[in-house]
Amino acid sequence: MVTLIQTSAQDGHALRQTNLGAASLQVEGELPSLRGATGWLNSQPLTAADLRGKVLLFDFWTYTCINWIRQSPYVSAWAEKYRDQGLVVIGVHTPEFEFEATVDNIRRAASDFKIAYPIAIDSDHAVWRAFRNRAWPALYFVDAQGRIRHHHFGEGEYEQLERVIQQLLAEAGHSGIDNELVSVDADGAQAQADWSSLKSPENYLGYVRTVNFASLGGAVANRSRVYAAPASLKLNHWALSGDWTVKEEVAVLSKPNGRIVYRFQARDLHLVMGPSVPGASARFRVLIDGQPPGAAHGTDVDDEGNGKVIEQRLYQLIRQPAPIVERTFEIEFLDAGVEAFSFTFG
Repeated sequence: MVTLIQTSAQDGHALRQTNLGAASLQVEGELPSLRGATGWLNSQPLTAADLRGKVLLFDFWTYTCINWIRQSPYVSAWAEKYRDQGLVVIGVHTPEFEFEATVDNIRRAASDFKIAYPIAIDSDHAVWRAFRNRAWPALYFVDAQGRIRHHHFGEGEYEQLERVIQQLLAEAGHSGIDNELVSVDADGAQAQADWSSLKSPENYLGYVRTVNFASLGGAVANRSRVYAAPASLKLNHWALSGDWTVKEEVAVLSKPNGRIVYRFQARDLHLVMGPSVPGASARFRVLIDGQPPGAAHGTDVDDEGNGKVIEQRLYQLIRQPAPIVERTFEIEFLDAGVEAFSFTFG
């Protein structure tokens, strides 16, 4: 099987995987141990021995990954449809950012995204390493004999992946399998990306992985500095304005009225962010090409561009109608104490 994997330039997030040609499901390895999980949600701790004889689907995710967020309605639909026909879906939550290792944050995300299947909390990346995984999201399909028969990185190929589930269930002797495919009609951040218009890749605000930072004088690592944004930006360039501290994986606003400006082309714009102090909040205002977003507002702002940071998660700030062209996004935080991690688009 020839596989093309498109990933973002700076990290291990897989965008889409395209499989060329048909192939039988070969044995890729044995199901590794799950002992490295630091905890479990929606289940008692599970072991490979407990799961022997079941057809398994392992879903590696981290809750702010937009690629997983868009994929998750399909995984949940498969878990529900095939549960009584012998499929067990197990989520493996392996954090990218430090705050994603907080169990309360994972629990809240599981509730928000309506994840009912068991979740192995993999905060030490031990299960990730056992599977030799290298991307979010990742799916591993395991037959009833405990053998990994297929894997998939990123979004897409949902029809083919559901056929893999059906084939493994049939091999395991389950009868009466409904061969119709699930139908998913997701909204908000879970809606599928507009790939035809998407010209902006994921980018980070921490100094280790960011690209195209355009504030005058560049970034100063780990020290408070007053930044200024240039008058204009090239596509996929960004800038800070105001008093910020740029750390390894995050930009932290030190004083009120700091801004982030980003030149992008996509239907959707998201920002992973949260309050610096758990339980605190910060008001913000969004503009697009210098104006309130109106009909282009995302689910986390109103049509005047007003919103509030209340927890550490992905916020959808823009969902614009056609035509999709280059635009300038701006967010101003009216209160200090905000941490901004990454931009994603769809």
